[in-house]
Amino acid sequence: MAESRTLADLSLGNAQAAVAATAAAPAERKLDKYGRAYATGKRKNAIARVWIKPGTGKFTVNGKESNDYFARPVLRMLLAQPMVVTNRSGQFDIYATVVGGGLSGQAGALRHGISKALTYFEPTLRPALKAQGFLTRDSRVVERKKYGKPKARRSFQFSKR
Repeated sequence: MAESRTLADLSLGNAQAAVAATAAAPAERKLDKYGRAYATGKRKNAIARVWIKPGTGKFTVNGKESNDYFARPVLRMLLAQPMVVTNRSGQFDIYATVVGGGLSGQAGALRHGISKALTYFEPTLRPALKAQGFLTRDSRVVERKKYGKPKARRSFQFSKR
């Protein structure tokens, strides 16, 4: 049931009515035929494909247990952040494949993918994840090396004489 709004509804005087009309429609869950939510997360050159489904908290990355794949505690903490913020720890089984980049970039891509998949599974979790910045793709990438320079910005030592 699409509601047609006039220009008067969207004017400054009726802005609150227009916002209330658009906010009243609940977001839909996006699940595949197996009842899983799928999302893609990205960070630096790493790309993570993430599937989540209700379960016991099993976390598999590229066929390995997540604790085996990410040995550093900081990276494990990064992966757990979306679940901790939404109080969903141990409620979902997560299966992910990650390619490209290093371990730090892969962990960031996984965090991004898990957050997006959670919002697809439970759209009501979106405000909490958005407030923490987990749904924003970190666009910082390594700067390219320029010709005539040893690195991206480093110059050769200058000699006056």
